[in-house]
Amino acid sequence: MIAIASDHGGFDLKESVKRHLEERGIEYKDFGTYSKDSCDYPDFGIPAAKAVAGGECEKGIVICTTGIGISIAANKVKGVRCALCSETTSARLTREHNDANVLAMGGGFVGEVLANEMVDIFLDTPFSGLEKHSRRIAKLES
Repeated sequence: MIAIASDHGGFDLKESVKRHLEERGIEYKDFGTYSKDSCDYPDFGIPAAKAVAGGECEKGIVICTTGIGISIAANKVKGVRCALCSETTSARLTREHNDANVLAMGGGFVGEVLANEMVDIFLDTPFSGLEKHSRRIAKLES
């Protein structure tokens, strides 16, 4: 199960990503927001991140206008490694190198086609498991 959340600035992109996940047969839990009414990204990004950190969801996708605020909010949750990505290479490398478990995107900067490509890459790319990457991640957890 994938946790997904956005504020008003990421709402349209979140809805597109949800449709894409449905097309792929991937279950998700929508942590809101549920409209374009102005709201605060931590109110939605933090619960989604907690669901990932707590094991309720395998990975997460969080979206605000820039992706910056909601990625900061998600990274406040212990056990979350949220990466803000705006192209496919970083979406792949953050899984391979950082074992990122939450993808952040900016709804004002990333179109639907690119976002869905990044989602696919993020969800389908395994962590490399290389010792050097595992060592670095362990330093983040201490």
